[in-house]
Amino acid sequence: MAKKIQRAAPVAAAKTDFRERGAATPAGEPRKRHRGRVAGQTITDFTTQLATLTDAGIPIVKALTILEGQTRPGPFKTILGDLVEDVSAGTPLSEALAKHERSFDKLYCSMVRAGEAGGVLGRILNRLAAFREKSAGVRAKVIQALIYPAVVSLVAIGVVTAAVILVVPKFEELFQTLRGELPKVTQILLDTSRFAADYWYLVVGLPILIVVVHLALMRRSLGYRFAVHKLLLRLPLVGAVLSKSLIASFSRTFGTLIEAGVPHLDALTIVRDSTGNEVLAKGVDQIRTTVREGEGIARPMGESGVFDDLVVNMVDVGEATGELDKMLIKVADAYDVQVDRRTQAMLTIFEPLLIIVMAVVVGFIVVALFMPLLAIMSKLGEA
Repeated sequence: MAKKIQRAAPVAAAKTDFRERGAATPAGEPRKRHRGRVAGQTITDFTTQLATLTDAGIPIVKALTILEGQTRPGPFKTILGDLVEDVSAGTPLSEALAKHERSFDKLYCSMVRAGEAGGVLGRILNRLAAFREKSAGVRAKVIQALIYPAVVSLVAIGVVTAAVILVVPKFEELFQTLRGELPKVTQILLDTSRFAADYWYLVVGLPILIVVVHLALMRRSLGYRFAVHKLLLRLPLVGAVLSKSLIASFSRTFGTLIEAGVPHLDALTIVRDSTGNEVLAKGVDQIRTTVREGEGIARPMGESGVFDDLVVNMVDVGEATGELDKMLIKVADAYDVQVDRRTQAMLTIFEPLLIIVMAVVVGFIVVALFMPLLAIMSKLGEA
């Protein structure tokens, strides 16, 4: 089976531009597109199962047929049917996968292509599955840690908004019947409530409009996207967590690609194109330009301003010892632990701050509403 794969995807193919290789089918036909998204865990399970079947000596076409047969009807079953058809016709698996870019990204296709070129597809699929499991685990931890404060924040905003729009106007009617001069804080609260009630469409619509415009600019404007990403990296607490998360992601992806036998320049191109942060993408592009001129990786990493000294030194040692891939994976593991710890520490600080802010807002509303009532009760007591 290894010989067959080598004939379908020669070693020279691994040194071509991966973006060009994934652009179209061998016959120049456009990619097939499928509606519906495939869950990331589904792709990971498929990778693990395909690696197991491949290691067992089952031909790739038969392995894909088995997996297609046990998959429930849906978008992914359709994709597997296309893979069986293409590979049966002689198309390399990597090129068949590249037709379905919404499910199999450039990193995935590049590693499969490297496995085909080296005749070690099963081993590469195992590494790819482990990579996806690790990345998904880190992402799940961060999301899980953010769920509680996000829910509390939404509930708090909803409660305060309802109080300002629905409860405060009732007190305003009461205050008008009393015909007394209201304290300044009470007047501010009443004015705010009146504005929110009269211009509710602005209160609701303006934040939605801002979000829509922001998302549109993030999608279409590279300059705006770069500025936002740069600002996020400079935020207190959040910036440090995000920076270390980006370094961990870069190190794991780059190290996995090198371990799979992907050339450094192609690996850097894949990392650059697959990252979602424009600051990191610019730094990786600078590294790639320098490496293309024949220099090592450590020095341009240090000059990019994205990576700290620890990472640069470990990469330098990895280059000197010929174990760059192992060193990068160690960096990724170490920084994943730091991201987890810093996220927990950030939330430990954020949750009390959220409670304090809520207490201040609710306290302001309560004081503003009851100060006139207390003043009236005091006058009645004196009388």
